Amino acid sequence: MTPHNNAPIDKIAKTVLMPGDPLRAKYIAEKFLKDAELVNNVRGVQGRTGTWKGIPVTVMASGMGMPSIGIYSWELFNFYNVENIIRVGSAGALQDDINVRDVVIGMGACTNSNYTDTFHFPGTFAPIADYTLLSAAVEAAKESGAKWHVGNIYSSDNFYHPEHYLGNDICKKMGIMAVEMEAAALYANAAAAGKRALCICTISDHIFNGVELTAEERQNSFNEMIEIALDTAVKVNDL
Repeated sequence: MTPHNNAPIDKIAKTVLMPGDPLRAKYIAEKFLKDAELVNNVRGVQGRTGTWKGIPVTVMASGMGMPSIGIYSWELFNFYNVENIIRVGSAGALQDDINVRDVVIGMGACTNSNYTDTFHFPGTFAPIADYTLLSAAVEAAKESGAKWHVGNIYSSDNFYHPEHYLGNDICKKMGIMAVEMEAAALYANAAAAGKRALCICTISDHIFNGVELTAEERQNSFNEMIEIALDTAVKVNDL
């Protein structure tokens, strides 16, 4: 047990799906997992373990931002024998050819955060996804029929920006697909622990054209992403 997780070690699966929202964690467990059991609810994070296609999977919320996912993923990797964490969340599109409802799979995660400074890396650490998870997710995405993209994403410490902020324009120019708030810390923690991590997001809004999903559209689109993540867990279960 840890300060943020009171689940017995054997109640957490080796693959964990991490949405930011505790209510989405509850939704995933109730809609997709068989025989889901509440195993942790410290601070209301809704950690539940069940099975998908016969494979044990835990779903637990990360909260918002890199400090929050940094805590939960660190504890799961280092104290709960978790091998794979797949973030499932929302992101804002930055490219013209990426639309709401599309799925983005983060091969790398640029960031404005100083999160990785504490690792004392001799230079600038590049947070990247685990290739095994990435390739399994691409295979699952192809099988799903969803519209998907693979590439660089941007993990920002800031949800709101002051007027005249130009960062999104620069990210777009540099080919960044979308902006979210957690992946870089997750990837860094996985690297430090020698574990595997991946971020899969549904585009909920477009930063430049202002298009955004309704609540109903968001739920239906997120279901595609969740099934891709769950099928990824099945594909890597024997590793």
